[in-house]
This record gives sequence, structure tokens and C-alpha cells, in this order.
Amino acid sequence: MEKVYDAIVVGAGIQGSSTAYNLVKNGQHTMLLEQFPLPHSRGSSHGQSRIIRKAYGSEGYHYTEMMPEAFRQWKTLEQETGITLFKQTGILFCGTDGETFMTDVLKSLHKNSMPYTSLDSKDLPEKYPMLCYPPDSIGIEDPSGGVLFSNKALVAFQSEFIKHGGALCDNESLVDIIPGDIVTVKTSKGRYKSRNLVLTVGPWATKLLPRLGIHLPLKALRVSVFYWKEKIPGTYSVEKFPVVIQEHGTSNNHFYGLPCLEYPGLFKFCCHHGPEVDPDKRDDVDSSWVLEKTKACISKQFPLLEPIPAITESCIYTVTPDNNYVLDRHPDMSNVIIGAGFSGHGFKLAPVVGKLLCELVMHKTSSYNMSHYKIKRFYNSSKL
Repeated sequence: MEKVYDAIVVGAGIQGSSTAYNLVKNGQHTMLLEQFPLPHSRGSSHGQSRIIRKAYGSEGYHYTEMMPEAFRQWKTLEQETGITLFKQTGILFCGTDGETFMTDVLKSLHKNSMPYTSLDSKDLPEKYPMLCYPPDSIGIEDPSGGVLFSNKALVAFQSEFIKHGGALCDNESLVDIIPGDIVTVKTSKGRYKSRNLVLTVGPWATKLLPRLGIHLPLKALRVSVFYWKEKIPGTYSVEKFPVVIQEHGTSNNHFYGLPCLEYPGLFKFCCHHGPEVDPDKRDDVDSSWVLEKTKACISKQFPLLEPIPAITESCIYTVTPDNNYVLDRHPDMSNVIIGAGFSGHGFKLAPVVGKLLCELVMHKTSSYNMSHYKIKRFYNSSKL
């Protein structure tokens, strides 16, 4: 008799790996499929670090509600694997006094009764003399945040998945999906059957979902990841400097930085935007404007960094118009579950996302309000 899985998860990035981990720990016979040989750097989950924080703006208060559980689940994964996945550095939010970005951060912290420290335009340069912000800038310190070690986190989920009996198949690209009560998945190497299918394919959702009759307003963006050398060693070390998230004026001036952790003496600082791209041709797009924009910010605001990046890497964000995720069933195929559009802020919440997608597969009552993540929000009616 042909083997039938309880669930097949397509896409072994952080969301797919977390989902597969949650499924197998809930007794589901699960396969995790990945198109590239593992590990790879073509998608959204590679690299050494990601930011983890609790505060979100007004559009993301529901994520702040999930963050306490996310921190707990990351800790559980550390304990299960013996791998250190989190470094608490604190988060420094910086922006212009009175503008939306900073007021929303404050509201988020207040709403969830989270401790923080406010720095006015005088306090900020006194505490962080290595910064050179405009005179009307203020800061908010969230001591709970820090850095996730992303490559290690990905391996941790995958190793625990295999340990609990999951089947991980990499270098096996998806060819076709034949729907039904039992879904047939055709790949470059074989055919598999499953009662449920979970699609966590990152930027390839922009290509795969239309084939399944779902046309979501998703965009894949190429994001440049820059590392800048300190002029004076230790200036932006993890002992002296936190993660920084800043926005001055508009959301197009949204940048983030991580202290020197990954490469000795190199500060990670990036723009939270980039050009739209075909994920199969990620490096064919012109992103020189991102470099110029980031260099200008470094020169003005980080005078103790060299003005030219020492290392440049690439990542892909898959964004939705409202920057909220898609966590939902296919409208016509109830056993096909979709996780997409994590908009550059999904990694930190991967343990909770995996739990929520697992709950959809198993028809469990959801742990959180799922209305923010429904497919139908992009349409005037439920008909696609």
C-alpha cells in the first residue's frame, strides 16, 4: 500500500521547519520538502542573525501579543537541542519626536505593560555618543529584545523534526500538486501522498499560488544586508551597543542595525526595503539605490563606521500591502494550508506561526485571533 502522510510541508525555511516540527511533535506523520540542497542562501531564512523584539507599531499590536509565547518557545527549543539561539542585547528604537513610528512603539509597550526607558533629545547622545542623530530625535529602550542566531535556529527546528520521526527531503523541487481528499505532490524525484499540504514557500509563493488559483498581492523584494567596519574597534560591540531600529520622517527611511556579533568588528546595518525581484533571478535586479541610501545614512548617523560596506549579502522579503502574514486555508481546497507574506518580520515569530499552521492542519481551535491573516482581506468579496 502506498504511504500516505498526515501532512507534507513544502519549503524548509524557518516557517516551514517550525510547522513541520510542531506537526511531528503532535503525532502527525510529516514530510518536509525543500527545493534546494540544505543549507542554502536563496530565500529568506539564511544568515547568522535576526532581530527579536516585543514592540510593534499600531498595525502589528497582535504580533506583540504573540511575542511572550515566541520567547518561551525559543527557550524551549534551546533546551531541547542544547543550542544557544538568543542573545539579549536590548533594542534601541530611534526616531523623530512626535512622529507615528515612535508614538506607536510607545503605545505597543504600554498596551502590553512592558518595561522600557525613554531617552529625550538630550539623553540620547549622552548615552550613545557613537550616534549622530538629528537634534529632534528621541529613543526608546526595550531591554527584552536582542538577536536570534538564525542559521542555528533553522538547524534546531530541522534536527528536532528528524529526531521525532519526520522525513526531510532536500534538493527536491515541486513539480505539480494534484488536489483531492488525498493530495498528490509531484517533485523532481518522486510522488508523495498526504491528507494535508502546507505551503511555506517564501518568495516562490508569488509563482506557485497563482497556479492554484490564488492571486494575492504579494511582492518579493531583494534586501541588501550590509556589514560596516568599525573605525575604532569595540565601538559597536555587543557589550556597548544594542540592536537599533530607526525611522526618521517616513517608512522609506526605516533602517535596522545589529551590534558586532557575526563578523569581528563588523556592524550589521540595513535598509528595510529593496527592489521587487523574481526569486529565481534574485541577483539580476539593480539595487544600487539601496546601497547609496544606506551609505548616506551611515555617513550622517554612524560617524565611527567606515563609509563603505566590508561585506554585502542578500535576502528576500515577501511582503503584503498591510505587512500582515497570510495564514489560511485555500478557499477551495480545505486541506491545503498557506503560510506566506511574512514581510521581513516573520522570523522572530516562527515558533508561533508553526503552531498556528499546525492547528489549521489538525482542525484545532486557534490559539490567537486569525482574522488579521485571512486571504479574503485582500478582496471585496470572498470569491477569488
